[in-house]
Amino acid sequence: MTSTHRATDPTTARRALRREIPSSAAVLADEQDFTAMRRYRTFPFDDHRSYLRQVETLLRRLASQGVLTTVSLFDPAAYEKYCADLALDPDRPDSRSRYTAEVARTGATLTYQGEPLSQLLPLLVEEADRQATWDHASGVLARAGTCDACGADLAHLAFARATQALQELLTALGDGTHHLVCSVAAGEPSLLAVLHATSHDGARPRLAESETLVFCTVLAAGFALRTPGGLVSRTTAAPADRDATGDQPHDTVRGWSLADSWLRPLGAAQVFTAYCTDADTGEPIPPEHAVDYAPGLPLTAPPDPHHH
Repeated sequence: MTSTHRATDPTTARRALRREIPSSAAVLADEQDFTAMRRYRTFPFDDHRSYLRQVETLLRRLASQGVLTTVSLFDPAAYEKYCADLALDPDRPDSRSRYTAEVARTGATLTYQGEPLSQLLPLLVEEADRQATWDHASGVLARAGTCDACGADLAHLAFARATQALQELLTALGDGTHHLVCSVAAGEPSLLAVLHATSHDGARPRLAESETLVFCTVLAAGFALRTPGGLVSRTTAAPADRDATGDQPHDTVRGWSLADSWLRPLGAAQVFTAYCTDADTGEPIPPEHAVDYAPGLPLTAPPDPHHH
């Protein structure tokens, strides 16, 4: 009699099972964080570049085996607090492993897809900054409270208003590639969100979901608190609309301030001053070539939620 049961080689089975179990890695992205970890006796590395090469080699090896790996940032200060909160010895490899697993579960992550770390890490830092901004802005909104007049949730009202403002803004800007920056004075550091949008032939703009969520949350925080803030757009015209002279795209910069829970257009001179001034030093910055500084476009405001 012939058995139909298929025997599986234990080694083959283990390899197949390994592909079913995802991995996570937390990387010390910059020299300062790497140096902070060197104070631990069990941390086995003494050169940041060599460390990054070894991390990349490990990630490539896992990818070649079909293992899905999520990559996050290793924050020495957050790690120290994590160990203190759980009464863990920070100078132990298993403590670092536990922290890595926790960051993979709760922090900003990207999936490794075979690219060099030099390409992945800037994207990961950007994702971590975006998540930190969203956390900060969400906390600000959560403390907004309710409307004295009607008892409505101000955070909900402000977010709906921010969403409408963004829709109106993108409609007013029209076709082209738009780079939007919104800044709101809400504690230290100030809230800052960036959004990229592209629209052609009058079609609905293409937006990244995570960028849009953070952008609207920051704008909503400014609306809810009625705190100083501003929004700047830089638009590169669609190819069909560019000037016939030269190959260089011609950009247009516009600006708005946050006032009365809405976006109020700035004049061209105000936009020029805001865009051509160093935010840290207050010193003037030379205007860029092939850039127009134009007034902000008027946007139709809905009724003010603070007034009934």
